[in-house]
Amino acid sequence: MPKPLHLTLPLVAFLLTCFALPLVWMFSLAVRDAEVPRALPRTLIALQGWSATQPVPPAVFAALGQDVVEARAAGTLADAARRLNYATNGVRSSLMRAARNAQAAPAGTAFDAAFFAEADPTLASPAFFAAIQQAAGPVSAFYLLAALDLERNEHGEIVRAPADQRIYLDVLGRTLGISAAVTVLCLVLGFPVAVLLTQVQGRAAAWLLALVMLPFWTSLLVRTAAWVVLLQREGLVNSLLMKLGLLVEPLALIYNRTGVLVAMTHVLLPFMILPVYAVLKDIPPNYLRAAASLGAPPLAAFWRVYLPLAAPGVAGGALMVFILALGYYITPALVGGGGDQMLSYFVARYTTETGNWGLAAALGLVLLATTFALYALAQKLSGGRALRVG
Repeated sequence: MPKPLHLTLPLVAFLLTCFALPLVWMFSLAVRDAEVPRALPRTLIALQGWSATQPVPPAVFAALGQDVVEARAAGTLADAARRLNYATNGVRSSLMRAARNAQAAPAGTAFDAAFFAEADPTLASPAFFAAIQQAAGPVSAFYLLAALDLERNEHGEIVRAPADQRIYLDVLGRTLGISAAVTVLCLVLGFPVAVLLTQVQGRAAAWLLALVMLPFWTSLLVRTAAWVVLLQREGLVNSLLMKLGLLVEPLALIYNRTGVLVAMTHVLLPFMILPVYAVLKDIPPNYLRAAASLGAPPLAAFWRVYLPLAAPGVAGGALMVFILALGYYITPALVGGGGDQMLSYFVARYTTETGNWGLAAALGLVLLATTFALYALAQKLSGGRALRVG
């Protein structure tokens, strides 16, 4: 009897409407470059065939003057100025000032290099017009290159960004490092708990499983805020250690990497325990007894019999924790310092604070591509067993 696939149509429609399409639209912002063509069409036409090694033709300045007047009246100049400011720092206010001057200029005023240089010499430089030319769109790799600490020079060649602007690859490395550390901590702490769950019976097993599930029933924000209270200099942890005489002065346990690792490990620990437990509970106990009867010491039996059978659960739990940790934002933002913020922090910042949606989308795309690449690597290394815990 064929499966009633039509029953899944509402779910498919919901996922397409509320997840897939917004995601595609957001990621499309990483390669779209429409602000400058919409505001400066005459300038782009006048720049055709021009290269940054040549002087800027007078016709380009005349076209720019007409464009900025019309774009300011139409309300499209601000977006174009903000886009050009990403490539040429400080040009946004200068271009808006030049537009005001051009709009207030008497009829017949010649828009030439001197007119724009009066507002800002940068507006008369070949570098500025090279930036306009590179923003001609409608598709551009500008944001993707910026997310990888790359840029195009005046000649259109891809080069590394200046040293003071190369931050995103370091942030990506930090994100991977924190995620890997949290995964290892979750494995070290979670594996014994999963083993214990397979050894207890009845009410004790139910209570232990409830304790493992407890974090799922508590808000992430509440759990993170609780760690802020516990780990601060006057918090419960430092106070207890000082009363026991183990410390002379409080430790710095929060607003640094320690606080991030502790809080994230607490939040993600169930995602390690449950997949590992799902595999361990199906391992027959007589396997270890058979190994012992054949003369294998307990450690050898664990290493050569038990651990290989538990490998799918370990791989699935580690991959799940690692991928979830890659996208964390709230926990590092609340308990970490400035050097502990992960890539998702910058995605949120550019989306909600600066309005640089293109760069936010590019950073999100880099994070998504990294996640897919790591998942593919885990599948290959595990022989296709990653996330197969059933």
